[in-house]
Amino acid sequence: MDGATTPGTTPILILLGPPGAGKGTQARKLEERFGAIQLSTGDLLRAAVAAGTEAGQSADAVMKAGGLVSDEIVLEILTDRLAEGDCAKGVVLDGFPRTTAQAEALDAMLAEKGQGIRAVISLEVDDVAMVRRVAGRFTCGCCGEGYHDDFKPTAITGVCDGCGSRNMTRRADDNPETALSRLKAYAEQTAPLVAYYGARGTLKRVDAMGDIDSIETEISRIVEAA
Repeated sequence: MDGATTPGTTPILILLGPPGAGKGTQARKLEERFGAIQLSTGDLLRAAVAAGTEAGQSADAVMKAGGLVSDEIVLEILTDRLAEGDCAKGVVLDGFPRTTAQAEALDAMLAEKGQGIRAVISLEVDDVAMVRRVAGRFTCGCCGEGYHDDFKPTAITGVCDGCGSRNMTRRADDNPETALSRLKAYAEQTAPLVAYYGARGTLKRVDAMGDIDSIETEISRIVEAA
């Protein structure tokens, strides 16, 4: 398929979708099933800063000055990360690229290394469902297990199923108003990536309105066939 990796290179998958589409959940599923490493922009930046790499130092200086880390620095950090041994089985990019400019830069970087994108999976939900999903999320403050008021409530109200903690937290921005604002930002910036990767033949659409296991099965089928 167009954009597939060549033998001996790291299989690279991209998950697209608005906030609440389940990208983080499905990325973790891919880690468990295929050994692929989930890489998010935030985690990459924090790790590079902590490691004190050249790119990490550049990113740290920009962030401390209150600026936005450039695409060039992010790509440099990503390049360094892809060279590490634990990425050999594959990586799942979560949250990057966010714009067509970033996608073009990523393609150019990978082309220089004889690599490409194995598959781009677009997790699709409708606007009303997205707002409902985001507004109902909460997390155990002790073990990090995620829950939802409607889709994944705790067995005992207010008590984590996993560790028994009552320390449940909700993100301040997980509310309907903020969710709608984030959806608008996604539509303006990131949704054009669907058209970009569609034109390159790497895009696969997945209905993310079903249950988690059904969505995982469909994504796994795509990955195995890619």
